[in-house]
Amino acid sequence: MEALGTIIALLGMLDMVLGYVGCPDADASLTPWDPGHDETARVVISSGQNYLLIGSATFESLEIRGGKLVFADNGNDITLRARSILVGAAGELHVGSESCRYRAKATIVLFGRSDEGAEDPRFGRKFVGVEPGGTLEVHGQRKLSWTQLAKTVGEGGLPYGSFSAHERWEDCSTRAERGISVLVVDPATAARVDYGSFDTYLDWAESDRLVNFLDKIPDGFIVSMGVLAEGSEKLNTAAKNAIAALGSNVIHTLGFRQYWAFVAVKGDPNSAVEDTVMYSVTEDTPATADKVFTTSDGVEFRVSAASWWANGQKHLEMSVDAVSPDTVISLKDDVTSWQPGDRIVLASTDYNMEQAEEFQLVNCQECSTHQVKLAGKPKYTHFGEISGGVDMRGEVGLLTRNVVITAETEDSCYGNNFCQYFDYDTFGGHLKVVGGFTNVHLSGVEITRMGQQVLGSYPVHFHMAGDVDELGGYARPAYLDGLSIHHCFSRCVTIHGTHGLMVKDTVGYDTLGHCFFLEDGAEQRNTLDHNLGLVTRPGALLPTDRDEAMCRGIRTGVYGDYIPQHSECLAVSTFWIAHPNNNLINNVAAGSVHFGIWYLFHHEPTGLSAGTLPPGQAEHAPLGKFYNNRAHSNFRQGLMVDNGVKTTQASASHPAEFLSKITYIKYHPHVDSDPSKPRVPAVFDGFISYKNAGQASWLRGGDIVVKNCAVADTTDMTFASEGGPMGSGDEGALQVISNCVFVGESDNLGNCKDRGRDVSWAAGADGRFRTLSKGGQYPYRGFEIYDGPVAIENCTFRNFRVTSARPGVSALGFQLENQFQMAVSNAVINAKFEEVDLRVNFGAPGDRHFGQMNREGDKMGSFHDEDGSVTGYVGSHVFYSGNHLAKNPGCVERPDWNAMICSGNYAMLFMEVEKPSTNAMLLVRDEYPADPVTLEGLNQSPGNRQKHNPVITVDTSYTVHWTGRAPEKFKIYPAHFNKDNWVRLGLCYPPGTTFRVTYLIVNRVTGAQTDWQWIEPASDLAEVEQGDGFNYYWDDSTGLLFVKVKAHYARTGEKEYSYCSNMGCERIFIEATMTSNDVSNCMTSAYPKYGLSPSPGLPMMLSQHQCNDCGAKEPILLEENGAYVDVSVVSRGYSDMDLPGPAAAITVDGVSYDSNGAWGFNVVIVDAQDGSVTAHAVFMTNRDPSEDAACANFLRNDVPKNSVVLVSLYGNHIRYARDCLAALMEVGAEEPGIGIAVKASYALVGFKGGYRTNWIRQEAPRKGTGPAVIQTRIPLLY
Repeated sequence: MEALGTIIALLGMLDMVLGYVGCPDADASLTPWDPGHDETARVVISSGQNYLLIGSATFESLEIRGGKLVFADNGNDITLRARSILVGAAGELHVGSESCRYRAKATIVLFGRSDEGAEDPRFGRKFVGVEPGGTLEVHGQRKLSWTQLAKTVGEGGLPYGSFSAHERWEDCSTRAERGISVLVVDPATAARVDYGSFDTYLDWAESDRLVNFLDKIPDGFIVSMGVLAEGSEKLNTAAKNAIAALGSNVIHTLGFRQYWAFVAVKGDPNSAVEDTVMYSVTEDTPATADKVFTTSDGVEFRVSAASWWANGQKHLEMSVDAVSPDTVISLKDDVTSWQPGDRIVLASTDYNMEQAEEFQLVNCQECSTHQVKLAGKPKYTHFGEISGGVDMRGEVGLLTRNVVITAETEDSCYGNNFCQYFDYDTFGGHLKVVGGFTNVHLSGVEITRMGQQVLGSYPVHFHMAGDVDELGGYARPAYLDGLSIHHCFSRCVTIHGTHGLMVKDTVGYDTLGHCFFLEDGAEQRNTLDHNLGLVTRPGALLPTDRDEAMCRGIRTGVYGDYIPQHSECLAVSTFWIAHPNNNLINNVAAGSVHFGIWYLFHHEPTGLSAGTLPPGQAEHAPLGKFYNNRAHSNFRQGLMVDNGVKTTQASASHPAEFLSKITYIKYHPHVDSDPSKPRVPAVFDGFISYKNAGQASWLRGGDIVVKNCAVADTTDMTFASEGGPMGSGDEGALQVISNCVFVGESDNLGNCKDRGRDVSWAAGADGRFRTLSKGGQYPYRGFEIYDGPVAIENCTFRNFRVTSARPGVSALGFQLENQFQMAVSNAVINAKFEEVDLRVNFGAPGDRHFGQMNREGDKMGSFHDEDGSVTGYVGSHVFYSGNHLAKNPGCVERPDWNAMICSGNYAMLFMEVEKPSTNAMLLVRDEYPADPVTLEGLNQSPGNRQKHNPVITVDTSYTVHWTGRAPEKFKIYPAHFNKDNWVRLGLCYPPGTTFRVTYLIVNRVTGAQTDWQWIEPASDLAEVEQGDGFNYYWDDSTGLLFVKVKAHYARTGEKEYSYCSNMGCERIFIEATMTSNDVSNCMTSAYPKYGLSPSPGLPMMLSQHQCNDCGAKEPILLEENGAYVDVSVVSRGYSDMDLPGPAAAITVDGVSYDSNGAWGFNVVIVDAQDGSVTAHAVFMTNRDPSEDAACANFLRNDVPKNSVVLVSLYGNHIRYARDCLAALMEVGAEEPGIGIAVKASYALVGFKGGYRTNWIRQEAPRKGTGPAVIQTRIPLLY
């Protein structure tokens, strides 16, 4: 990136050298044209009319149909003003070109009101429109669109901000107290080092404290002092001597209420300046002292103090301020393309997006190529550092371009333009491109005061244009490059029914409604690369654009008298991605009133795209490329992946407005968007989230991977599963967060002023005051464990410190007041903790924000500490301390975590009950009968059914009781059970109950039910215990029905992380006929009869080594291009050895691995995280029968998860290869290809990781038609 500015500058110079060569205005066939100004003229440029516009012009309308209009670049500014400009069939409008960028100032101005003039049926009013066959080429000067700060820009223009202290509580300044106040400043940085007030009027001890304070100040530091009210009465000799040593000449004679101000450098008495004024009831002239210093970076600053009385009020003001009225800022990239007079915007780096600030650049002789000078001083601090491993360097965007498209507006809102919500005119112009255009390319253009609060009227709008890249037949695909879209009235860029559009290096600033907007849920293959969006405000057009007032107030689209709910609105986002098959690369969402980046899902395309994709396609579509994006300063989440929009019109049964936000659309990506095909993970590679007031991110789905991420000063990152109580609707789905850094408190302290809603200004754990979201008392967590299964791998947690205001802060936490399921297979691996007080916190009943901890998800929270990096115990599980269902005598209590650390074999039960469904369940482990666990159910409004999902210890026994009558229908599923795991349940029913008990297997994808059979009654309990789960025992004396819930099948391969087995979900269904309505609580009869002594769990294994490789690889800084590994796999069976083509070998990033002539399988293993080769082996299955077993063992046991498996066959394999072929099928090989003919070729690119990726390939040509060749680029997954 650093070289980008230099490249831009060189290209700009090249444009100048080229001059008019290839320039559109150098076309000799053009006729010079200077039509003048006539607001009533309707001008048509027809075929054969090719004009060179040499002067400014005004029209009612301009239509270019068959002709051409080119702006002359003759050094004069040209303004074209019209109500509408239409580029029709075979028409062309040119302002510069790609190779000859426009050099003068060109402006297109659209004028008119919303209530005057005729409306075009296709384009509306006040527009630039491009019809089929039209060409629009607009190319301004090449300039750097945006960059990042290289250093922090402090409030007031100083590196660490200005400082002020006075006697009043206001303006976020430090309050001075009565007596003598002392300010200490670092001369190298102008930063405040220390500050203190000493009441030397009231207390002699304060003089001693003042002496100690002054003694600790290092020589060379700046000291400023002043008196507030009175400071001499108890000022002792020692204190006077200490002050005199600093250079004061008047301190020994300081009188009652005498005004005094002083500034000096400690250790240099000659540097002192001071002033004193005698107190008088009529004297209000202050004593003042100030001195100018220079930082090590050459910034002049003034340290000053003023002390006085006026009108009976005491005053002291102390300050540190920059001397210059202008401010030099340092930037990451070469910004020599930015010139004096240009305007830029500094993004907020705090929670409140409104801290973004605009400045004009002024001439700066002393600036380097990476610096500019601002006219004025920043009101806020803009952070410019990488802190704690998180890149929080604020963005700086260029607003000014030499080619401008803009609109005239009225002084205030009028007519039907939503004036109840906007007090300014929102009827700007708009630019609309429809399908079938010949060419459209815009670069280096400023677009401002554009867009309308009218559907379809946006600053830049590709409307139903179809494929605009090579797939659409365009040799030069359409693009938007280097635009500055600011202060607009409806979005930034709208991509509607359009595919393959490139939008890059574009700044979208201060607009209404979703900024970068994909509209109908059908748009695919579009690429948004290196765009900056900031200050995204609510708009009125769609429910998801609206704020609270608009949501309830705009009801034209609802049915009847329905009042919209906030959950249907309040979603305005800087990047609104309505289909996952689009590319987001290197973008920044730097401030929205709601969300930064939102991926949402249309169950079927809406609007004009309706019917173009089958229902459900979007929520099953693989994710396009997500790489190196960031979000900060958003009021809610930085990144949101969840939900959808209502795709039906309002009706009596569904009265909400069309396109309102809905919550029941979930994301579960599959190959080819087909849920019957293998799952494919959605990989979010490179994401930075900081200072988002709501949450770092929320991602719900099937297989989701977030890697190389960094989170700071934001409450948490959360994954949610795609499905219901049985986990993800995608069988075996796993969510992974890998190589990420979480920072609780960073060096980005924020700004006291204009902090925004629900943001406090309070001391952090290190004592420094900082902004804190959610009122400053919320228990920040780094990662929030929820649903699952989720794996937290190689993550670092830093600076999560407990304070009195925030006692619940922790690195790992759980969804608060959670009623839903928690997968027992959630895991933490290779975690690293630095300056963390609580690694884990479940919360305790009554803790602030944690509620009463009485919901089922609260009690069942857990995770597996696979390597002991969290607890110190390898393979342990961490549970909520009140969960006696999982407890054993070997558990280690962690009261500070409200947790216990246990070792054992754990699984879950999914239970569904009916008739009734309103009673709470009491689940008792036979080893802890005095400690029943109350389970209120997953549904707060259960309706006809209630669900429970408790964690249990397998191969143990429990009893089940109720707070009311037992349910007539009871379904029990073993979840997360491995093959042959079991649990015995004793279910309480009233005496005289009769039962029908059945077993079957449910396919969770299709719902098909198989293997139905009766579960028969047994003669005694021993028969149940010794049986295989197909009988039950009714103990009428205790009221307990005993069943054995057992897993008869394994979970392997793609089902490894499934709740259910490879065969499906095994289910026991109990139908009870009861003659009593008594409360079904049998605990008094069940115990002590069925009570057991607690048995120890598995041995607790202490971690024996220091994990030097734990945590993330830092800092999280990604290059502009993603990480891939290039592979080539060439196989030559004996029949193909002499055929032309490449030699048999496997090549990884240019390094070759062959079999050295050995016949059999050549196998190379590649780490899917970093692309390194971890193993190379050859298995000669043609010669030695033991090689078959060795091959299978190697693939199954030696190859780690998340590995690319590359296989090349050489010569022949068939003689002994059997189990090896089966193992290859487990990593991606398929029939019929794996049925390799004798002496044929076979190549495989496979993957071992618990799910199937979309890049798995095999080649198995017919014998004699080889070789088999695979050459591909594999994106690194973790």
